[in-house]
Amino acid sequence: MGIKKRNKVSAEFSMSSLTDIIFLLLIFFMLTSSMVIPNALNLKLPGKSRQKPYVSNTPTNVSVSKGGTYYINGRKVSLSSLDKALRKLSKTGSKVSITITPNPDAAYEKVVAILDIAFRYGVETVMLDP
Repeated sequence: MGIKKRNKVSAEFSMSSLTDIIFLLLIFFMLTSSMVIPNALNLKLPGKSRQKPYVSNTPTNVSVSKGGTYYINGRKVSLSSLDKALRKLSKTGSKVSITITPNPDAAYEKVVAILDIAFRYGVETVMLDP
């Protein structure tokens, strides 16, 4: 008696379970991606404006020497005189702009003091020249 056993392994692959898994993953990622809130910056981008463009008068030049001496438009002043001058400019009612020109070897604290005074009196434009 010749009984032959067939022990052939079926090499077929069922695609139906794979498509179900892919479909569930697709749904999961679509739902979770809509729940994520991006941490974006609140930027004011340029665009059309109904306001008239700002035409600045000549900005006040504030410079700092290597030794920490302050100058307004080339005239030597102390920090308290600089404070008084910027306060006087801010009371004119127009937008005030200043240019800060520090010496490369000047201490950062001196420049920060100018920025603090400018912020206190609402100076609109501050430009730093190296």
